[in-house]
Amino acid sequence: MAVVMSMLWADATPEQYDTVRDAVDWEQVPGAGGQLHVAWFDARGLHVTDVWESREAFEAFMAQRLTPAIATARISGAPEVSFAPLHRRYVAPGTTGAA
Repeated sequence: MAVVMSMLWADATPEQYDTVRDAVDWEQVPGAGGQLHVAWFDARGLHVTDVWESREAFEAFMAQRLTPAIATARISGAPEVSFAPLHRRYVAPGTTGAA
């Protein structure tokens, strides 16, 4: 069953996010089971919402690819992460790729 992963990482900066993104290169080499990724920053920090085929798929991606890049980017603290079953997904026609 697909899941929504929500993350808040108060200590992450936009520069650190970009460092991790570039190192992991998930836009060119997607994580197995990853379906959607959205990220933004506000006064509370980095927010990420992902859709994964399963929680286990996200956890494998985190362990194998994200964790080493996070260490290299020197992001301190730990994120708040939660999972919920996906109820419905809609992608507007014509929406593709990264922005």
